[in-house]
Amino acid sequence: MDKYIGKRLDGRYEIHELLGVGGMAYVYKAYDNIEKRWVAIKILKEELAGNSDFLRRFRNESKAIAVLSHPNIVKVYDVSFGDRIQYIVMEYIDGITLKQYIEQQGEIKWREALYFTVQILRALQHAHEKGIIHRDIKPQNIMLLEDGTIKVTDFGIARFSQAETQTMTDKAIGSVHYIAPEQARGGYINDKADIYSVGVMLYEMLTGQLPFVADNAVSVAIMQMQAEPTPPSRINPSIPKGLEEITMHAMEKNPAQRFPSAADMLEDVERFRRNPEIVFHYGEQVDRAYAGTSADIYGNVQQNAAPQKYNDNYEYEEEYVRSQNSNRASKIILGIVAAVVFVAVIVGIGYLVKGKRANSGSGFLSFLPGFSTSSTTSDEIVLPKFVGMIYASDIEGNSEYADLTFEITYGNVPSKQPGEVLRQTPAAGMTVKKGKTVSLIVNGEAEQVVVEDVKGYKQQDAYDALKALNLSPKIQAVADDDTAVGYVVKTDPAAGSTVSTGTTVTIYVSSGPSKESAVIPNIVGYQYSTAKEELEAAGFVVTAEYDDESDKDENTVLSVSPNEGEKAKKGSVVTVTVSSGKGAQKDVYYDIPLPGGVSDDLTMKIYVDGTLVETRTVNPSTSPYSNMTFTGKGRANLVITLNDQQYITAEIDYTTQSINVTSQQSYATPEPEPTPTPDNGGDMSESDGSVTAHED
Repeated sequence: MDKYIGKRLDGRYEIHELLGVGGMAYVYKAYDNIEKRWVAIKILKEELAGNSDFLRRFRNESKAIAVLSHPNIVKVYDVSFGDRIQYIVMEYIDGITLKQYIEQQGEIKWREALYFTVQILRALQHAHEKGIIHRDIKPQNIMLLEDGTIKVTDFGIARFSQAETQTMTDKAIGSVHYIAPEQARGGYINDKADIYSVGVMLYEMLTGQLPFVADNAVSVAIMQMQAEPTPPSRINPSIPKGLEEITMHAMEKNPAQRFPSAADMLEDVERFRRNPEIVFHYGEQVDRAYAGTSADIYGNVQQNAAPQKYNDNYEYEEEYVRSQNSNRASKIILGIVAAVVFVAVIVGIGYLVKGKRANSGSGFLSFLPGFSTSSTTSDEIVLPKFVGMIYASDIEGNSEYADLTFEITYGNVPSKQPGEVLRQTPAAGMTVKKGKTVSLIVNGEAEQVVVEDVKGYKQQDAYDALKALNLSPKIQAVADDDTAVGYVVKTDPAAGSTVSTGTTVTIYVSSGPSKESAVIPNIVGYQYSTAKEELEAAGFVVTAEYDDESDKDENTVLSVSPNEGEKAKKGSVVTVTVSSGKGAQKDVYYDIPLPGGVSDDLTMKIYVDGTLVETRTVNPSTSPYSNMTFTGKGRANLVITLNDQQYITAEIDYTTQSINVTSQQSYATPEPEPTPTPDNGGDMSESDGSVTAHED
C-alpha cells in the first residue's frame, strides 16, 4: 500500500488518492482540513531529495507559481521543504489535459482553438509581466475544465527572465515537439520561446497534427531549428488566412520575427476574432529573407561552452502515469494532474565546434553516440554554403553543382554585392538527394524611391501603397492615444525618405490607447458573461444594470457606458446595461365567451401547455364573458373546461398577441336527478304538505 495514503501532512492535509507518478514526484489528491477543500499535493520522491538539481527545480516551481495570481494559472496554496519531505500544495484541477482533448477531437474547430488560445495567452501575459518564462508550454501542461476554462500548469522548469540561467546549460529544456529553435540550440531564451510553443499548440489544434514529427527527439530538434512547417491551410483548407498567419508568425525561427510579446499576439488574436477576414501580412518581411548565418538569426549561442558528452539521464516526454487504483471515470477523465515533464537533453546544441562554421551542420550532432553527419549515399549531396557566393560567377554553370537545380528569387540589400546569395533553403550542411531544388535569394540591383506618406491610412491601404513602390512593408502594432485602431501612426523610414527598392519599411499601426488606458470593445449584442470577460481582460471593472423593458433575450448586452470605441482608464468602472428578458414577454387578453341559457354557477379551469394556471367560478347569467390575461413569449396551447367538460381549445400567439380558437363545444346542462319512486309495500297520504308512510 502507498505509504502516504491515509496519512496527514503537518496535521492538516489528509491524503486520499494517488493521482499520478512522474520522474520527479508523486501527485496526490488530498483534503485540506483547515480550508475545507480538495487540493493536489506534489511530493518530491525521497530518492531525489538529496539531488540538488531536482530539489532546485522542485523549489523553483513553487517559487514561480507563488508570484502568479491569475484565473488561468493553477494556484499554489502552500509549500513545505522540510528535512524529511518536500511538497507543494496546489489547486485541485478536475478535468483533462488539452492534449487528451485534441486526441479525442482530432482537429479542433478554429473558433474553439482560439477560445483556448486566448486564455493561454492571458496566463502567459501575466507570467511574463511577473518575469516568469514557462519554457515548457505544451498541451500536456494545459488543463481543460468541463466549463471550458483553461489552467496552465507545470512551472517546474520555469525561469525568472532576469535570472542568470537564461541559456540552456541545465538539462531541462522542455518537450522537444514544442520547444523553440533557440531552446534546441542551447541559446539565450526569453518569453518569445513561450510564444513559439503557443504557435505549435495552435498549429496542432487547427490541423490535428504536430508540425514536426520524426523517429527520435534529436531529429525533431533538428527540424525545429531548420525545417519549415507545412502551412496549416494545406492540411485543413478551412483555416482562415489571418489565423494561419498568426500561427506561422508565432512559429518564426528567428525570435526577433515573432510577436514581441504574449500581449501582442493576444491583441492580434482578438482582432481576428472580431474580423475573421483580416489579413496581417507578417510574411512580407524582407529582412527575414535576407538574414545571414544561423548565428545572425538566432542571436547569442554558447560559442565558448565546453563540449559535453551526450547524456540521456532524463526522460523523453515522460508524462505522469495515472494510478491504476483509481476508479473515477466520467465524461471527462477526472483528476489527472500534469506535473513536471523532462525530455532528454540535447547537450551541446548550439555549441560551435572550434575551427568550423556555425552553420556547417556538424555542431552538436558530432557529440551524439552513433550519429554522423558526414556519411552520404551515392545519390545524396551535402549542401555547401551558398550564402555569400556570387551566383553568376560561383554557382551558375559550375559543374560542381550540376546535380542540383536552383530556384532564384531576387531581393535587395544595399550593403551586399550585386548577385550575392543572401539566403539558401535548405540550409548549408543538410543532406539532400541529387536533383534537389535549392532556393536562393540573390541580391539584385536597387532603384531609389521616396517613402510615401501613409500616416492616417488604414493598415491595408498603407501596405498596398508601399508595396506598389517595390518596398517591403512590415506591420507593427503600437499603442497610440490619438490614432484610431487600425490606422497608421508613422513609418520607419519616415515619409519622404529616399530608400532602395526592397527596403523594409515598418508601418506602425495603432492598437489603441497606451497601457494606462484602453478602448471599450464592441460588446453590444453579446451575452453578458462574454462581454464581462472581454472588459475584464481589457483591464476594466464591470458592473451590470438590468433593463426590464427590453424585448431582447435574457442577459443580452444592450449598451455600455462609456460607449464602445471610447477610451477609458484601466481600472475604471464600466457599466453594462443588460436585458432581464422580462420585456421579451408579451400580454395577450382574451374575453372567454360563456354559454347562453345557463343560469347556474360553473367551475372554469384554464390550462396553458397542460398546466392548470387558474380555477374560477363564472355565471353566464351575470356576464356573457370572463376576462383572462396571458403573459409569455412564443406560442402556447390553451384548454378551458366548464364543470370538467372540455369547452374551448386554442393557441396563444404571444408574438402577434392573438388567440386562435381551434374548437369550441356546446356546454351540456346536466339532467336533473329523478324523483324517488314510492315503495309498493305501503300507501301514502298527504297531510300538511308532508308525506307519511303507514304500516299495515
